[in-house]
Amino acid sequence: MVTFTISMVLLVIGYFAYGRIVEKVFGIKPERKTPAFIRADGVDYMPLAGWRIFLIQFLNIAGLGPIFGAIMGAKFGTSAYLWIVFGCIFAGSAHDYFSGMLSLRHHGESYPEIIGRYMGKPFMQFVRIFSSVMMVLVGAVFVAGPAGLLTKLTQGSLGLSFGIWATIIFLYFIAATVLPIDKLIGRLYPVFGASLLFMAVGILFCLYLHMPDLPEITDGLMNTHPKAETTPLFPMLFITIACGAISGFHATQSPMMARCMTNERQGRPIFFGAMIVEGMVALIWAAAANFVFHTPEGQAFFTSGNAALVVNFVSQNWLGTVGGALAVLGVVAAPITSGDTAFRSARLIVSDALKIDQRNLVKRLLVSLPLFAVGLLLMFIDFSIVWRYFAWTNQILATITLWAVTIYLTLRRKNYWFMLVPALFMTTVVSGYFFMAPETLGLSEKLALPLTFATTAVTLFFFIRWKWSFDRRYPANRHLQETTN
Repeated sequence: MVTFTISMVLLVIGYFAYGRIVEKVFGIKPERKTPAFIRADGVDYMPLAGWRIFLIQFLNIAGLGPIFGAIMGAKFGTSAYLWIVFGCIFAGSAHDYFSGMLSLRHHGESYPEIIGRYMGKPFMQFVRIFSSVMMVLVGAVFVAGPAGLLTKLTQGSLGLSFGIWATIIFLYFIAATVLPIDKLIGRLYPVFGASLLFMAVGILFCLYLHMPDLPEITDGLMNTHPKAETTPLFPMLFITIACGAISGFHATQSPMMARCMTNERQGRPIFFGAMIVEGMVALIWAAAANFVFHTPEGQAFFTSGNAALVVNFVSQNWLGTVGGALAVLGVVAAPITSGDTAFRSARLIVSDALKIDQRNLVKRLLVSLPLFAVGLLLMFIDFSIVWRYFAWTNQILATITLWAVTIYLTLRRKNYWFMLVPALFMTTVVSGYFFMAPETLGLSEKLALPLTFATTAVTLFFFIRWKWSFDRRYPANRHLQETTN
Protein backbone atom coordinates (compact mmCIF):
# COMPACT_ATOMS: atom_id res chain seq x y z
CA MET A 1 0.00 0.00 0.00
CA VAL A 2 3.03 2.31 0.29
CA THR A 3 3.48 2.70 -3.47
CA PHE A 4 -0.26 3.19 -3.94
CA THR A 5 -0.44 5.84 -1.21
CA ILE A 6 2.56 7.77 -2.53
CA SER A 7 1.02 7.65 -6.02
CA MET A 8 -2.25 9.17 -4.76
CA VAL A 9 -0.37 11.92 -2.92
CA LEU A 10 1.69 12.72 -6.03
CA LEU A 11 -1.48 13.20 -8.07
CA VAL A 12 -2.80 15.70 -5.52
CA ILE A 13 0.52 17.55 -5.51
CA GLY A 14 0.50 17.47 -9.31
CA TYR A 15 -2.82 19.33 -9.40
CA PHE A 16 -1.74 22.13 -7.08
CA ALA A 17 1.88 22.44 -8.23
CA TYR A 18 2.13 21.46 -11.89
CA GLY A 19 -1.44 22.54 -12.60
CA ARG A 20 -0.55 26.05 -11.46
CA ILE A 21 2.51 26.05 -13.72
CA VAL A 22 0.44 24.97 -16.72
CA GLU A 23 -2.13 27.65 -15.94
CA LYS A 24 0.58 30.30 -15.67
CA VAL A 25 2.18 29.28 -18.97
CA PHE A 26 -1.17 29.50 -20.75
CA GLY A 27 -1.89 32.88 -19.19
CA ILE A 28 -5.55 33.03 -18.17
CA LYS A 29 -7.51 36.25 -18.52
CA PRO A 30 -10.37 36.21 -15.99
CA GLU A 31 -11.77 39.46 -17.36
CA ARG A 32 -12.28 38.01 -20.85
CA LYS A 33 -15.85 37.11 -21.78
CA THR A 34 -16.33 33.42 -22.49
CA PRO A 35 -18.16 31.83 -25.46
CA ALA A 36 -21.08 30.97 -23.14
CA PHE A 37 -21.94 34.68 -23.14
CA ILE A 38 -20.54 35.84 -26.48
CA ARG A 39 -22.22 33.10 -28.54
CA ALA A 40 -25.09 32.08 -26.29
CA ASP A 41 -27.57 30.04 -28.34
CA GLY A 42 -29.56 28.16 -25.70
CA VAL A 43 -28.37 24.81 -27.12
CA ASP A 44 -24.59 24.29 -26.92
CA TYR A 45 -23.40 27.70 -25.77
CA MET A 46 -24.85 28.48 -22.36
CA PRO A 47 -23.41 29.24 -18.91
CA LEU A 48 -23.48 26.40 -16.37
CA ALA A 49 -22.30 26.23 -12.77
CA GLY A 50 -18.64 25.31 -12.38
CA TRP A 51 -19.31 22.23 -10.21
CA ARG A 52 -21.82 20.96 -12.76
CA ILE A 53 -19.37 21.42 -15.63
CA PHE A 54 -16.70 19.57 -13.64
CA LEU A 55 -18.92 16.52 -13.08
CA ILE A 56 -20.04 16.51 -16.71
CA GLN A 57 -16.44 16.80 -17.92
CA PHE A 58 -15.34 14.04 -15.56
CA LEU A 59 -18.01 11.63 -16.79
CA ASN A 60 -17.42 12.67 -20.42
CA ILE A 61 -13.76 11.74 -20.28
CA ALA A 62 -14.09 8.84 -17.83
CA GLY A 63 -16.81 6.37 -18.79
CA LEU A 64 -15.26 2.93 -18.42
CA GLY A 65 -11.78 4.05 -19.43
CA PRO A 66 -10.14 4.54 -16.01
CA ILE A 67 -11.79 1.34 -14.76
CA PHE A 68 -11.33 -1.23 -17.52
CA GLY A 69 -8.06 0.23 -18.83
CA ALA A 70 -6.52 0.32 -15.35
CA ILE A 71 -7.62 -3.24 -14.61
CA MET A 72 -6.08 -4.53 -17.83
CA GLY A 73 -3.00 -2.38 -17.27
CA ALA A 74 -2.53 -3.73 -13.73
CA LYS A 75 -1.50 -7.04 -15.30
CA PHE A 76 1.79 -5.41 -16.25
CA GLY A 77 2.69 -4.90 -12.57
CA THR A 78 3.77 -1.84 -10.61
CA SER A 79 4.84 -0.06 -13.81
CA ALA A 80 1.15 0.74 -14.23
CA TYR A 81 1.33 3.02 -11.18
CA LEU A 82 4.20 5.00 -12.66
CA TRP A 83 2.46 5.48 -16.01
CA ILE A 84 -0.82 6.56 -14.40
CA VAL A 85 0.87 9.08 -12.10
CA PHE A 86 3.45 10.66 -14.39
CA GLY A 87 1.38 10.24 -17.54
CA CYS A 88 -1.62 11.85 -15.89
CA ILE A 89 0.27 14.82 -14.46
CA PHE A 90 2.77 15.68 -17.19
CA ALA A 91 0.85 14.52 -20.28
CA GLY A 92 -2.86 13.84 -19.77
CA SER A 93 -3.84 16.75 -17.54
CA ALA A 94 -1.82 19.28 -19.54
CA HIS A 95 -3.27 17.78 -22.74
CA ASP A 96 -6.83 18.19 -21.45
CA TYR A 97 -6.18 21.67 -20.07
CA PHE A 98 -4.76 23.11 -23.28
CA SER A 99 -7.29 21.41 -25.57
CA GLY A 100 -10.11 22.85 -23.46
CA MET A 101 -8.61 26.29 -22.95
CA LEU A 102 -7.64 26.74 -26.60
CA SER A 103 -11.25 25.97 -27.50
CA LEU A 104 -12.41 28.47 -24.87
CA ARG A 105 -9.98 31.12 -26.15
CA HIS A 106 -11.16 30.58 -29.75
CA HIS A 107 -14.92 30.94 -29.21
CA GLY A 108 -15.56 27.27 -28.39
CA GLU A 109 -14.01 25.83 -31.55
CA SER A 110 -14.27 22.08 -32.07
CA TYR A 111 -11.20 19.87 -31.85
CA PRO A 112 -10.44 19.69 -35.62
CA GLU A 113 -10.59 23.48 -35.94
CA ILE A 114 -8.07 23.87 -33.13
CA ILE A 115 -5.73 21.36 -34.80
CA GLY A 116 -6.12 23.12 -38.14
CA ARG A 117 -5.39 26.50 -36.59
CA TYR A 118 -1.93 25.38 -35.44
CA MET A 119 -1.03 22.47 -37.72
CA GLY A 120 -2.62 23.49 -41.00
CA LYS A 121 -5.66 22.56 -43.09
CA PRO A 122 -4.46 19.09 -44.20
CA PHE A 123 -4.22 18.02 -40.56
CA MET A 124 -7.60 19.63 -39.86
CA GLN A 125 -9.30 17.69 -42.66
CA PHE A 126 -7.65 14.45 -41.52
CA VAL A 127 -8.70 15.00 -37.91
CA ARG A 128 -12.26 15.93 -38.96
CA ILE A 129 -12.70 12.59 -40.68
CA PHE A 130 -10.64 10.62 -38.17
CA SER A 131 -12.35 11.99 -35.05
CA SER A 132 -15.86 11.86 -36.55
CA VAL A 133 -15.43 8.19 -37.45
CA MET A 134 -14.04 7.48 -33.99
CA MET A 135 -16.96 9.28 -32.30
CA VAL A 136 -19.52 7.24 -34.25
CA LEU A 137 -17.54 4.07 -33.52
CA VAL A 138 -17.51 4.85 -29.80
CA GLY A 139 -21.22 5.64 -29.84
CA ALA A 140 -22.09 2.41 -31.65
CA VAL A 141 -20.00 0.22 -29.34
CA PHE A 142 -21.41 1.97 -26.30
CA VAL A 143 -24.89 1.00 -27.47
CA ALA A 144 -24.09 -2.65 -28.08
CA GLY A 145 -22.17 -3.17 -24.82
CA PRO A 146 -24.74 -1.75 -22.37
CA ALA A 147 -27.63 -3.26 -24.34
CA GLY A 148 -26.08 -6.71 -24.02
CA LEU A 149 -25.46 -6.25 -20.28
CA LEU A 150 -29.00 -4.99 -19.67
CA THR A 151 -30.41 -7.96 -21.59
CA LYS A 152 -28.59 -10.36 -19.24
CA LEU A 153 -29.42 -8.41 -16.09
CA THR A 154 -33.16 -8.25 -16.82
CA GLN A 155 -33.75 -11.76 -18.12
CA GLY A 156 -35.66 -12.79 -15.02
CA SER A 157 -37.64 -9.57 -14.58
CA LEU A 158 -38.34 -7.33 -17.56
CA GLY A 159 -37.27 -9.89 -20.13
CA LEU A 160 -36.52 -7.25 -22.78
CA SER A 161 -34.52 -8.36 -25.82
CA PHE A 162 -31.22 -6.94 -26.99
CA GLY A 163 -32.98 -5.13 -29.84
CA ILE A 164 -35.39 -3.36 -27.49
CA TRP A 165 -32.63 -2.24 -25.13
CA ALA A 166 -30.53 -1.04 -28.08
CA THR A 167 -33.54 0.93 -29.37
CA ILE A 168 -34.11 2.53 -25.96
CA ILE A 169 -30.45 3.53 -25.69
CA PHE A 170 -30.42 4.87 -29.24
CA LEU A 171 -33.51 6.99 -28.56
CA TYR A 172 -31.80 8.40 -25.49
CA PHE A 173 -28.68 9.10 -27.57
CA ILE A 174 -30.74 11.02 -30.12
CA ALA A 175 -32.39 13.10 -27.38
CA ALA A 176 -29.07 13.80 -25.61
CA THR A 177 -27.43 14.75 -28.91
CA VAL A 178 -30.00 17.24 -30.20
CA LEU A 179 -31.55 18.70 -27.04
CA PRO A 180 -29.96 21.71 -25.31
CA ILE A 181 -27.07 20.60 -23.11
CA ASP A 182 -28.83 21.60 -19.90
CA LYS A 183 -31.92 19.43 -20.51
CA LEU A 184 -30.53 15.88 -20.20
CA ILE A 185 -26.75 15.98 -19.96
CA GLY A 186 -26.72 18.90 -17.55
CA ARG A 187 -29.17 17.14 -15.23
CA LEU A 188 -28.23 13.46 -15.46
CA TYR A 189 -24.45 13.63 -15.72
CA PRO A 190 -23.80 15.22 -12.31
CA VAL A 191 -25.78 12.36 -10.72
CA PHE A 192 -23.94 9.66 -12.67
CA GLY A 193 -20.58 11.38 -12.13
CA ALA A 194 -21.14 11.65 -8.39
CA SER A 195 -22.15 7.98 -8.27
CA LEU A 196 -19.01 6.92 -10.13
CA LEU A 197 -16.91 8.93 -7.68
CA PHE A 198 -18.80 7.45 -4.73
CA MET A 199 -18.05 3.97 -6.06
CA ALA A 200 -14.33 4.78 -6.31
CA VAL A 201 -14.22 6.35 -2.84
CA GLY A 202 -15.96 3.27 -1.40
CA ILE A 203 -13.32 0.98 -2.89
CA LEU A 204 -10.56 3.33 -1.68
CA PHE A 205 -11.99 3.09 1.85
CA CYS A 206 -12.03 -0.71 1.62
CA LEU A 207 -8.42 -0.77 0.43
CA TYR A 208 -7.29 1.08 3.55
CA LEU A 209 -9.67 -0.86 5.75
CA HIS A 210 -8.31 -4.25 4.68
CA MET A 211 -4.74 -3.05 3.92
CA PRO A 212 -4.09 -5.83 1.36
CA ASP A 213 -0.55 -6.87 0.54
CA LEU A 214 -0.15 -5.13 -2.81
CA PRO A 215 2.93 -5.31 -5.06
CA GLU A 216 5.36 -2.46 -4.32
CA ILE A 217 7.68 -0.60 -6.63
CA THR A 218 10.58 -1.99 -4.59
CA ASP A 219 9.64 -5.41 -5.96
CA GLY A 220 10.87 -4.26 -9.36
CA LEU A 221 9.29 -3.13 -12.62
CA MET A 222 9.31 -6.47 -14.40
CA ASN A 223 6.50 -7.28 -16.82
CA THR A 224 4.05 -9.56 -14.97
CA HIS A 225 1.54 -9.82 -17.83
CA PRO A 226 0.36 -13.44 -18.35
CA LYS A 227 1.33 -13.09 -22.02
CA ALA A 228 4.54 -11.13 -21.40
CA GLU A 229 6.41 -12.76 -24.30
CA THR A 230 3.95 -11.39 -26.87
CA THR A 231 2.86 -8.34 -24.85
CA PRO A 232 5.98 -6.25 -24.07
CA LEU A 233 5.79 -3.49 -21.48
CA PHE A 234 6.66 -0.96 -24.17
CA PRO A 235 4.52 0.09 -25.91
CA MET A 236 1.57 -2.07 -24.77
CA LEU A 237 1.20 -0.62 -21.27
CA PHE A 238 0.99 2.92 -22.64
CA ILE A 239 -1.72 1.91 -25.08
CA THR A 240 -3.67 -0.26 -22.63
CA ILE A 241 -3.95 2.48 -19.99
CA ALA A 242 -5.17 5.49 -21.94
CA CYS A 243 -7.96 7.33 -20.11
CA GLY A 244 -6.18 7.03 -16.75
CA ALA A 245 -3.01 8.66 -18.15
CA ILE A 246 -3.66 10.42 -21.48
CA SER A 247 -6.42 10.05 -24.06
CA GLY A 248 -7.08 11.85 -27.32
CA PHE A 249 -10.81 11.25 -26.86
CA HIS A 250 -10.73 13.89 -24.11
CA ALA A 251 -9.71 16.60 -26.60
CA THR A 252 -12.87 15.92 -28.61
CA GLN A 253 -15.03 16.34 -25.49
CA SER A 254 -13.47 19.40 -23.86
CA PRO A 255 -14.88 21.95 -26.37
CA MET A 256 -18.41 21.05 -25.23
CA MET A 257 -17.56 22.24 -21.74
CA ALA A 258 -15.58 25.22 -23.00
CA ARG A 259 -18.85 26.49 -24.46
CA CYS A 260 -20.46 26.49 -21.01
CA MET A 261 -17.71 28.00 -18.82
CA THR A 262 -18.20 31.46 -17.31
CA ASN A 263 -14.59 32.34 -16.44
CA GLU A 264 -11.12 31.25 -17.54
CA ARG A 265 -10.25 30.56 -13.89
CA GLN A 266 -12.47 27.47 -14.15
CA GLY A 267 -10.04 25.86 -16.58
CA ARG A 268 -7.69 24.33 -14.03
CA PRO A 269 -10.33 22.56 -11.89
CA ILE A 270 -12.50 21.55 -14.85
CA PHE A 271 -9.89 20.33 -17.34
CA PHE A 272 -6.70 19.68 -15.37
CA GLY A 273 -8.61 18.69 -12.22
CA ALA A 274 -11.04 16.28 -13.88
CA MET A 275 -8.09 14.43 -15.43
CA ILE A 276 -6.32 14.23 -12.08
CA VAL A 277 -9.47 12.76 -10.50
CA GLU A 278 -9.68 10.29 -13.36
CA GLY A 279 -6.08 9.30 -12.65
CA MET A 280 -7.04 8.69 -9.02
CA VAL A 281 -9.92 6.47 -10.09
CA ALA A 282 -7.55 4.55 -12.36
CA LEU A 283 -5.08 4.11 -9.49
CA ILE A 284 -7.81 2.81 -7.19
CA TRP A 285 -8.94 0.23 -9.73
CA ALA A 286 -5.36 -0.76 -10.59
CA ALA A 287 -4.70 -1.39 -6.90
CA ALA A 288 -7.97 -3.29 -6.46
CA ALA A 289 -7.18 -5.40 -9.53
CA ASN A 290 -3.67 -6.14 -8.24
CA PHE A 291 -5.20 -7.42 -5.02
CA VAL A 292 -7.80 -9.55 -6.83
CA PHE A 293 -5.19 -11.01 -9.19
CA HIS A 294 -3.25 -12.35 -6.20
CA THR A 295 -6.24 -14.13 -4.63
CA PRO A 296 -7.23 -17.73 -5.45
CA GLU A 297 -10.54 -16.53 -6.91
CA GLY A 298 -8.84 -13.89 -9.01
CA GLN A 299 -6.38 -16.12 -10.84
CA ALA A 300 -8.96 -16.77 -13.54
CA PHE A 301 -9.53 -13.02 -13.91
CA PHE A 302 -5.78 -12.47 -14.33
CA THR A 303 -5.56 -14.77 -17.34
CA SER A 304 -8.88 -13.68 -18.89
CA GLY A 305 -9.46 -10.45 -20.74
CA ASN A 306 -12.79 -9.65 -19.10
CA ALA A 307 -12.31 -6.62 -16.84
CA ALA A 308 -16.04 -6.59 -16.01
CA LEU A 309 -15.50 -9.75 -13.92
CA VAL A 310 -13.05 -7.87 -11.70
CA VAL A 311 -15.48 -4.94 -11.34
CA ASN A 312 -18.28 -7.23 -10.26
CA PHE A 313 -16.03 -9.24 -7.91
CA VAL A 314 -14.67 -6.14 -6.16
CA SER A 315 -18.01 -4.37 -5.92
CA GLN A 316 -19.99 -7.37 -4.71
CA ASN A 317 -17.40 -8.60 -2.20
CA TRP A 318 -16.27 -5.24 -0.86
CA LEU A 319 -19.35 -3.03 -1.11
CA GLY A 320 -22.20 -5.53 -0.81
CA THR A 321 -25.64 -4.82 -2.23
CA VAL A 322 -25.00 -1.12 -2.70
CA GLY A 323 -21.72 -1.93 -4.42
CA GLY A 324 -23.51 -4.29 -6.78
CA ALA A 325 -25.92 -1.53 -7.72
CA LEU A 326 -23.03 0.88 -8.29
CA ALA A 327 -21.24 -1.75 -10.37
CA VAL A 328 -24.27 -1.88 -12.65
CA LEU A 329 -24.16 1.90 -12.83
CA GLY A 330 -20.47 1.74 -13.70
CA VAL A 331 -20.62 -0.90 -16.42
CA VAL A 332 -23.94 0.25 -17.91
CA ALA A 333 -24.46 3.97 -17.30
CA ALA A 334 -20.82 5.00 -17.77
CA PRO A 335 -20.49 3.76 -21.36
CA ILE A 336 -23.92 5.14 -22.19
CA THR A 337 -22.85 8.59 -21.02
CA SER A 338 -19.68 8.34 -23.08
CA GLY A 339 -21.69 7.22 -26.11
CA ASP A 340 -24.15 10.09 -26.08
CA THR A 341 -21.45 12.75 -25.78
CA ALA A 342 -19.51 10.99 -28.55
CA PHE A 343 -22.47 11.45 -30.90
CA ARG A 344 -22.99 15.01 -29.65
CA SER A 345 -19.33 15.77 -30.27
CA ALA A 346 -19.61 14.27 -33.77
CA ARG A 347 -22.60 16.56 -34.43
CA LEU A 348 -20.59 19.61 -33.37
CA ILE A 349 -17.58 18.58 -35.48
CA VAL A 350 -19.71 18.06 -38.60
CA SER A 351 -21.80 21.20 -38.08
CA ASP A 352 -18.68 23.32 -37.55
CA ALA A 353 -17.07 21.86 -40.66
CA LEU A 354 -20.16 22.51 -42.80
CA LYS A 355 -20.98 25.86 -41.11
CA ILE A 356 -24.48 24.71 -40.15
CA ASP A 357 -26.15 26.84 -37.49
CA GLN A 358 -27.28 24.62 -34.62
CA ARG A 359 -29.92 26.88 -33.08
CA ASN A 360 -32.62 25.20 -35.13
CA LEU A 361 -33.79 21.73 -33.99
CA VAL A 362 -34.47 20.55 -37.55
CA LYS A 363 -30.90 21.40 -38.60
CA ARG A 364 -29.52 19.57 -35.58
CA LEU A 365 -31.55 16.51 -36.57
CA LEU A 366 -30.38 16.74 -40.18
CA VAL A 367 -26.76 16.62 -39.00
CA SER A 368 -27.35 13.95 -36.36
CA LEU A 369 -29.54 11.38 -38.10
CA PRO A 370 -26.93 10.31 -40.72
CA LEU A 371 -24.45 9.81 -37.85
CA PHE A 372 -26.93 7.61 -36.03
CA ALA A 373 -27.70 5.68 -39.22
CA VAL A 374 -24.01 4.84 -39.61
CA GLY A 375 -23.80 3.96 -35.92
CA LEU A 376 -26.76 1.64 -36.26
CA LEU A 377 -25.13 -0.19 -39.18
CA LEU A 378 -21.85 -0.52 -37.28
CA MET A 379 -23.65 -2.31 -34.45
CA PHE A 380 -24.11 -5.37 -36.65
CA ILE A 381 -20.41 -5.68 -37.45
CA ASP A 382 -18.08 -7.80 -35.33
CA PHE A 383 -15.94 -5.32 -33.41
CA SER A 384 -13.67 -7.92 -31.77
CA ILE A 385 -10.87 -7.03 -34.21
CA VAL A 386 -11.75 -3.39 -34.97
CA TRP A 387 -11.88 -2.48 -31.29
CA ARG A 388 -8.23 -3.50 -30.82
CA TYR A 389 -7.26 -0.52 -32.93
CA PHE A 390 -9.37 1.93 -30.95
CA ALA A 391 -6.88 2.40 -28.10
CA TRP A 392 -4.11 3.03 -30.62
CA THR A 393 -6.12 5.54 -32.67
CA ASN A 394 -7.11 7.19 -29.41
CA GLN A 395 -3.45 7.72 -28.54
CA ILE A 396 -2.76 8.98 -32.06
CA LEU A 397 -5.27 11.77 -31.43
CA ALA A 398 -3.54 12.52 -28.13
CA THR A 399 -0.19 12.73 -29.91
CA ILE A 400 -1.57 15.11 -32.52
CA THR A 401 -2.99 17.31 -29.75
CA LEU A 402 0.34 17.42 -27.92
CA TRP A 403 2.11 18.54 -31.10
CA ALA A 404 -0.56 21.19 -31.77
CA VAL A 405 -0.10 22.57 -28.25
CA THR A 406 3.70 22.50 -28.66
CA ILE A 407 3.37 24.56 -31.84
CA TYR A 408 0.92 26.94 -30.12
CA LEU A 409 3.40 27.56 -27.28
CA THR A 410 6.23 28.06 -29.77
CA LEU A 411 4.20 30.60 -31.73
CA ARG A 412 3.39 32.50 -28.53
CA ARG A 413 7.04 32.53 -27.41
CA LYS A 414 6.15 30.48 -24.34
CA ASN A 415 7.90 27.51 -22.74
CA TYR A 416 7.17 24.71 -25.20
CA TRP A 417 9.55 22.14 -23.69
CA PHE A 418 7.12 20.79 -21.13
CA MET A 419 4.76 19.80 -23.97
CA LEU A 420 7.45 18.85 -26.49
CA VAL A 421 8.74 16.04 -24.25
CA PRO A 422 5.31 14.34 -23.87
CA ALA A 423 4.73 14.83 -27.62
CA LEU A 424 7.97 13.02 -28.43
CA PHE A 425 7.23 10.27 -25.92
CA MET A 426 3.75 9.63 -27.32
CA THR A 427 5.14 9.70 -30.86
CA THR A 428 7.46 6.91 -29.77
CA VAL A 429 4.57 4.99 -28.20
CA VAL A 430 2.19 5.10 -31.18
CA SER A 431 4.93 4.39 -33.73
CA GLY A 432 6.24 1.57 -31.55
CA TYR A 433 2.78 0.03 -31.41
CA PHE A 434 2.47 0.33 -35.18
CA PHE A 435 5.73 -1.55 -35.74
CA MET A 436 5.42 -4.13 -32.94
CA ALA A 437 1.74 -4.95 -32.26
CA PRO A 438 0.44 -8.22 -33.72
CA GLU A 439 -2.64 -6.31 -34.96
CA THR A 440 -0.40 -4.11 -37.14
CA LEU A 441 3.03 -4.96 -38.59
CA GLY A 442 4.04 -7.36 -35.83
CA LEU A 443 7.78 -6.89 -36.30
CA SER A 444 10.33 -8.28 -33.87
CA GLU A 445 11.70 -5.96 -31.17
CA LYS A 446 15.16 -5.97 -32.78
CA LEU A 447 13.71 -4.52 -35.97
CA ALA A 448 10.82 -2.52 -34.51
CA LEU A 449 12.71 -0.52 -31.88
CA PRO A 450 15.23 1.07 -34.30
CA LEU A 451 12.37 1.97 -36.64
CA THR A 452 10.42 3.42 -33.71
CA PHE A 453 13.26 5.66 -32.52
CA ALA A 454 14.04 6.66 -36.10
CA THR A 455 10.42 7.78 -36.57
CA THR A 456 10.62 9.91 -33.43
CA ALA A 457 13.95 11.37 -34.52
CA VAL A 458 12.58 12.30 -37.95
CA THR A 459 9.54 13.94 -36.30
CA LEU A 460 11.82 15.96 -34.01
CA PHE A 461 13.94 16.98 -37.01
CA PHE A 462 10.93 18.41 -38.83
CA PHE A 463 9.87 20.30 -35.71
CA ILE A 464 13.35 21.79 -35.25
CA ARG A 465 13.47 22.77 -38.92
CA TRP A 466 10.05 24.43 -38.68
CA LYS A 467 11.03 26.29 -35.48
CA TRP A 468 14.29 27.45 -37.06
CA SER A 469 12.34 28.82 -40.03
CA PHE A 470 9.82 30.48 -37.72
CA ASP A 471 12.53 32.13 -35.62
CA ARG A 472 14.15 33.52 -38.75
CA ARG A 473 10.91 35.03 -40.01
CA TYR A 474 9.83 36.29 -36.61
CA PRO A 475 12.76 37.32 -34.40
CA ALA A 476 12.35 36.99 -30.65
CA ASN A 477 11.59 40.69 -30.23
CA ARG A 478 8.48 40.37 -32.43
CA HIS A 479 5.45 38.99 -30.56
CA LEU A 480 2.57 37.44 -32.42
CA GLN A 481 -0.80 38.64 -31.26
CA GLU A 482 -3.19 35.93 -30.17
CA THR A 483 -6.26 35.97 -32.40
CA THR A 484 -9.68 34.77 -31.37
CA ASN A 485 -11.56 34.86 -34.64
